[in-house]
Amino acid sequence: MTTPDPNPADSSANVEKPAARKTWSAGTRVYTLGTLVALFAWLLIGDFAWATRERSVGPMAQWYLNSLQIPNLLFGLLITSFPAALWLVLGPIISMKSDRHRGPRGRRIPFLLTMAPLAGLGIVGIGLTPLLAGWLHAVLAPEHAWGSGLHGALDGTAAGAWMLEILQNERIVAVCCFGIFWAMYELATIAVPTLLGGLINDVVPKPLLGRFYGLFRAVGLIDGMIFNFWLMGKVPTHFTLMLVIIGITYTVAFMWMCFQVKEGDYPPPEPQPERRGLKGWWTDLRRYVRECFTNSYYLSVFVMWMFASLCFQPVNVFALPYARSLGVDMDLYGKMLALTFLVSLGFSYFLGWLVDKFHPLRMVMVSLAAYAAVTLTGSLYATTANAFLVAWVLHGVFSGCYYTCVASLGQRLFPHHKYAQFFSASSIFLSLANIVLAPAIGWTIDATGKVYRLTFLFGGGLAALALVCAFFVYRKFMRLGGPKDYAAPE
Repeated sequence: MTTPDPNPADSSANVEKPAARKTWSAGTRVYTLGTLVALFAWLLIGDFAWATRERSVGPMAQWYLNSLQIPNLLFGLLITSFPAALWLVLGPIISMKSDRHRGPRGRRIPFLLTMAPLAGLGIVGIGLTPLLAGWLHAVLAPEHAWGSGLHGALDGTAAGAWMLEILQNERIVAVCCFGIFWAMYELATIAVPTLLGGLINDVVPKPLLGRFYGLFRAVGLIDGMIFNFWLMGKVPTHFTLMLVIIGITYTVAFMWMCFQVKEGDYPPPEPQPERRGLKGWWTDLRRYVRECFTNSYYLSVFVMWMFASLCFQPVNVFALPYARSLGVDMDLYGKMLALTFLVSLGFSYFLGWLVDKFHPLRMVMVSLAAYAAVTLTGSLYATTANAFLVAWVLHGVFSGCYYTCVASLGQRLFPHHKYAQFFSASSIFLSLANIVLAPAIGWTIDATGKVYRLTFLFGGGLAALALVCAFFVYRKFMRLGGPKDYAAPE
């Protein structure tokens, strides 16, 4: 017979309590391991959609414009200057509206949901441009009933003759059709990096940002490898079909991510006086300038970010015409780009861990130094197809290292509750420079008889300037507490 325990309370005290589950928090959102994995999965689905668009639409648009044999000056204006000018007008407005918005779906997702279908429509339109341009050219011909009426109305005046000459030029019609859909596409995607970065800033726990962005980069790189290894060589024969599929896939997957990710609750925005119309716009602009551009520390961050982002543009924008000028075929071009992404993929999560351990600013400085060395060397030796491909792969690897390291820098340097606003302010500097840079490089290439090797020289020089600026930022960053005690100045 078992003797009852005379003191059951003492007995229960010896029983081990189950260990509390580890949790992570971001704002008012608290995650267990399971919910954190689910969050990462949904965000990575959205990233896969975004990366599919980023890795394919730009290169395919560049190929199409290059196939039309337009001047490099116009090429640079369409590919970089126009998006930069668009961002200059809309970026700050959308960013401030997002920071201050409070709604049932949060402050970032409503904007992302609005833009996704418009972007998809723009991508599909770019894909259909060759068909539309050919159809318009045929319809506007004098032999067609519509074209005959148009010719009858416009004939007899100098302006009418000029207009008819333009309408009969199939290349001009194609560029105009492309420009309309490219504008729609850029309008819908221009603020997404800021808004998506703001969403990640709001929902991902800060101690995991570096590793999350490492995964983010890995997904984008896998996407790029798939496209460039297996699909880039098919662009000349399947341009329309590929872009239509990409446009539909992007829209569905990105909106799916938006419906699944939940934002937390936010404190109410700072009260602002109710002003409408031009007076309200002027008040918002003054506040934006005062908050973002009167602190010398943030100005130095913006200038560093501008030069660092610019240094990759010369090679990125003109890589395809550079390769074609040396006789590199599209299939080999795509496979070498896939190799670049494969090498970068091997580094991505490890770099994310290093970013969390040593701080993104330090890792950015190392990446810029390596990139400057590679591109300045490339400017001397990339004169043959093989030498170009080696320099280009190294350019891609070290620019990829930079993008992985810099991904969480804004979240670590800017005020948390105004992240989108400050990120948009940093992009204003970049947009102003982008309006000028690509056309200037395009004009220089044309003026020097297609010396594309100058793209490496421009890139290396800009990387060196970015590195100098980074040293100034680092000194101020350390005075503000450094990696352990940093507090973003308000």
